[in-house]
Amino acid sequence: MTSGTSGAGAIRTRNQSRILDAAEGVFAAHGYRGGSLSTIAQEAGLPRANLLYYFKSKRGLYVALLERTMMRWNQLLEEINVDDDPAQVLTSFIRAKLALVRRHPQASRLFAAEVLQGAPMLQVYLRGPVRDWVNARAAILTRWIERGQVDARVDPHALIFLIWSTTQHYADYEAQVLALTGRDALDDDDERRIGDFLCHMVLAGCGLTESEHTTDTL
Repeated sequence: MTSGTSGAGAIRTRNQSRILDAAEGVFAAHGYRGGSLSTIAQEAGLPRANLLYYFKSKRGLYVALLERTMMRWNQLLEEINVDDDPAQVLTSFIRAKLALVRRHPQASRLFAAEVLQGAPMLQVYLRGPVRDWVNARAAILTRWIERGQVDARVDPHALIFLIWSTTQHYADYEAQVLALTGRDALDDDDERRIGDFLCHMVLAGCGLTESEHTTDTL
């Protein structure tokens, strides 16, 4: 690869990231129908033509944004295998997912809104790459169950869905959480406290205990 090609690739990656970040804010504020490419281009500080060059259409940009959210979440469990310690994997996943959702709450809300509408723009992605990813992780959980490392009553798919829902709750339902707890915002101490609670509940339900080595994030 020549330096010119490498430089062009870096510019492309940087511009795509700027566009996706801008689109995240615009779609979060105005929804898919209300968010315009012109507004996104203005927020990104790039010509509108650049958006169409990289993403072809408004729909293409929206789908790419949703897929980026899923890829960020999935990467947290990308490298696990059957020889890993279940307690460490689950604890690290929960804590890392909480931190990620807290950093990108708008992305989580956009994804939730899309799914609540039946995920019309994500069906191919959900029924393809995401389904394959979930099944592969469920297979590892199944092996842990077969080995007696995880409680036999655990449903692998349901466990993944449980961790997804409980961690994303603090972004998707933030207004409710803050209103009911009388808070203006959640801080780092809240994140640790919530993480401690979720880890305790999930690990206890799996017949596991959190060891001293399970506090590191993935």
